[in-house]
Amino acid sequence: MMLTHSLAMPGPHALMPDTTGSDQTSSPAAAGRNLLFLREEELRLAQDLLFFGYRDFTAGADAILGELGMGRAHHRVLHFVGRRPGITVGELLGILAITKQSLARVLSPMVTQGYVLPAPGRADRRQRLLSLTTKGETLERQLFERQREAVMRAYREAGPVAVDGFRRVMRGLMGAAARTELARLELPSRRADSRPQPTAERG
Repeated sequence: MMLTHSLAMPGPHALMPDTTGSDQTSSPAAAGRNLLFLREEELRLAQDLLFFGYRDFTAGADAILGELGMGRAHHRVLHFVGRRPGITVGELLGILAITKQSLARVLSPMVTQGYVLPAPGRADRRQRLLSLTTKGETLERQLFERQREAVMRAYREAGPVAVDGFRRVMRGLMGAAARTELARLELPSRRADSRPQPTAERG
């Protein structure tokens, strides 16, 4: 018996791809719609969002620091030394992209006031390894918790897809050097025996 149905030649439309449910972004009109976010007014909106978002994100921490006679430069030191205990002065300079003189103006009082503990390197005694003291850890935690509330609220409202997009955009704004520094921050912490132990506040 001939299997005429199974061996029948397909009709003229059978070989045509079904595009009724496919993505139409390859058409000129769709491509144009997808690029609307590159218009000047949209890019200026991005600048506005970055400015106001950063302003309000830092406001709570700024208030805490202001009461201590500190500012955002001190916060950056607390943050990155806290993120990488045992970081060298040279590594911190690379992250902050500032001069030694500028860092010294911020770091020296923080050492004197008992927020940061410097210690000589084990392999190279000329190096200074930086860690937070107990006092420094307490302040850094207080600042983090104030900003964590804002980030958690925004993440919950936006949802996981938007959070992933936000991270992609922020990484896209970074240069190669910044992305390298970020990747180092995301690595597991260096061994505890390679860094100085935090001490109680001085004085």
